[in-house]
Amino acid sequence: MDYLALLLISLACVTIHVLVSKLWMKTPTSSKYPPGPRPLPIIGNILQLGNQPHQALTKLSQIYGPIMSLKLGNTNTIVISSPQIAKEVLQKNDQIFSNRKIPDTLRALDHHMFSVAWLPPLTQWRTLRRVCATKVFSSQQLDSTQVLRQRKVQELMDYVEEKCKKGEALDIGEASFTTVLNSISNTFFSMDLAHYTSDESQEFRNIIWGIMEEAGKPNVVDFFPIFRTLDPQGARTRMSSYFGKLIAFFDGLIDERLRLRALENESKPCNDVLDSVLELMLEDDSQVTRPHVLHLFLDLFVAGIDTTSTSIDWVMTELLRNPEKLEKVRKELEQVFVKGKQLDESLISKLPFLQAAVKESFRLHPPVPLLLPHKSGVDAELCGFMVPESAQILVNVWGMGRDSSIWINPDQFMPERFLESGIDFKGRDFELIPFGAGRRICPGLPLASRTVHIVLASLLFTYDWKPIDEDMDISEKCGLSLHKALPLQVIPIRA
Repeated sequence: MDYLALLLISLACVTIHVLVSKLWMKTPTSSKYPPGPRPLPIIGNILQLGNQPHQALTKLSQIYGPIMSLKLGNTNTIVISSPQIAKEVLQKNDQIFSNRKIPDTLRALDHHMFSVAWLPPLTQWRTLRRVCATKVFSSQQLDSTQVLRQRKVQELMDYVEEKCKKGEALDIGEASFTTVLNSISNTFFSMDLAHYTSDESQEFRNIIWGIMEEAGKPNVVDFFPIFRTLDPQGARTRMSSYFGKLIAFFDGLIDERLRLRALENESKPCNDVLDSVLELMLEDDSQVTRPHVLHLFLDLFVAGIDTTSTSIDWVMTELLRNPEKLEKVRKELEQVFVKGKQLDESLISKLPFLQAAVKESFRLHPPVPLLLPHKSGVDAELCGFMVPESAQILVNVWGMGRDSSIWINPDQFMPERFLESGIDFKGRDFELIPFGAGRRICPGLPLASRTVHIVLASLLFTYDWKPIDEDMDISEKCGLSLHKALPLQVIPIRA
């Protein structure tokens, strides 16, 4: 739904809203609040967001500065567009600002009450983060599943080889999605969920993109919470359908695994993430309940597959649009890898230009351009300005990546800049935080990093690529995550 339709719905509710607005509003009128565009009555600055909010906020920040106030309906919003202030929010004052402003769609099926992404940073959240750190994304766990990821990458290469022999094009986004889907499903559940020539991958892709789209697009309920029970756009209803399909799927997997464990002559355990998490769930007085497990898999499955596969798509697009950069990557790969041998994740550290190309793509096309929204727990001071309690805080990492005061030639794809600076994307360098930083940093970053690099290295080492569309459009399609508006269709040619 675009902003014109959203405005019509909002105006239809104005009469009711005006009668009770004083009960809900806490409008920052003091000059102590950050500057920002003047809001219209009732709707505030909603219309100024447009259909690409990250781009619109970037333009507004160029007028009003790196910390800016907006009024989105009833929601006070603070937009951060500089590394220094992002560090204040995400690291130095993270206790104050580490709560989440929960979009109404994420309340579907009570997801926000069990989700590691949306829970407040209290005991239950710490327990789930510990599960992620020790049972899912630890170095030991990832090292033990490297062979599995190599197998999934080899299956991708077999599929590409078929296309190569037939001279057919493939969609890099679709192929990457299937690879990441099967890689994660094998890590979690010891099973494939799709094949490159079947419809299963597209079904999962539709569900996962539907979730990211509903979570990221404008919803009148987020601007006027008084209408939450009405769900006037039907967004929470649609999200409930998407969530329900995945949770039912995960629930069935848990039932089957528990059945196998209960057999007297139980077969060899899978030793996958599901086994590890079930061990915790079945402990006496466990803080990890079945709903927590279901919603944890929902978080990790959706976010991990979507952001990893789209990141691969963006890097491939940028390299193909910049042949001289692609040639540098290929020469580097030829110095490290041997033709006919499987690529090893441990050798990625010997590929500084490939790593730089990935960083540069993250700078230009961060997976989640505004990160997940934070919320102030109290009235607080930030860089000399007041931030009201419960204000939504958005960190515009897309805008920071395009800021000429931070980056030379910010709109150009220049991986070389990272060979000289040493900046990384793991949360320590606030110029580049595509996965966030501080206690709310994305827990799946270690797996995403390994997967993106090994898939790219495999594709670029083995084949040359001929784009179907030589212009290779890089228009964006934005939900909660940042997708390419048009697919990258390429013909693989044996290098």
